[in-house]
Amino acid sequence: MLTRRVIPCLDVDAGRVVKGVSFVDIRDAGDPAELAAFYNAEGADELVFLDITASSDARDTMVDVVEKVSSEVFIPLTVGGGIRSVDDMRRMLEAGADKVSVNSAAVASPRLIADCAREFGSQCVVLAMDVKRVANPVISDIEGYGNVPAEAFWQVYTHGGRRPTALDAVKWARLATESGAGELLVTSMDADGQKTGYDNELLSVISDSVTVPVIASGGAGTLDHFYDALVEGKSDAVLAASLFHFGELRVAEVKSYLAERGIPVREV
Repeated sequence: MLTRRVIPCLDVDAGRVVKGVSFVDIRDAGDPAELAAFYNAEGADELVFLDITASSDARDTMVDVVEKVSSEVFIPLTVGGGIRSVDDMRRMLEAGADKVSVNSAAVASPRLIADCAREFGSQCVVLAMDVKRVANPVISDIEGYGNVPAEAFWQVYTHGGRRPTALDAVKWARLATESGAGELLVTSMDADGQKTGYDNELLSVISDSVTVPVIASGGAGTLDHFYDALVEGKSDAVLAASLFHFGELRVAEVKSYLAERGIPVREV
């Protein structure tokens, strides 16, 4: 059986790791390179680095910070934020990333996913999805795919959660993986930072809709929440930020708890 992964996330703004609640009320959480070294030693399975204002500020990802972070870790590193082209992805891989996540630019043009997968392989392409539950889904027109009815109850947001789109999250997940995305990073904006648990209904629906690994993001507050995301949410990995950054839980604690409950994990 494949091991499940525990992944700390570094949300970076202006060269510092930050964390908020439902994408607002941001506070400082430390230096990204120092935290990366800490999590590498802690036994994290992977690390995610997201430049959370690169898209909204219309600038490139901070290559120098990525290089510093990658020099501190010997585990897979995923980098995202402000990736708009194949060349942007190449630059991140050359800076030390193992995988690159795309979000806003992929929504604007899904061909970006196919182009990156063709150039570097699907295993390098992660689609990051920031989504909210909505009461009245609408119909969207995705470039390259035509009209896509939105029948579920989750809406995709872009630009660091600042811009709502007309995309249904479940259908977007399917289209993106068909285009070549090799993994999905699914963040519930409603649950983010609330510590009330992941949106396991969302995760389960998406996991059942695609054949690639799904990373659960947004809402971890207790050890049970990690377990539930893997079992009820059918996720392949669990991601958390503030719980780890502020010392409320340790990576080793989470992995030990999961192992005790029968979830296969890599030993620390």
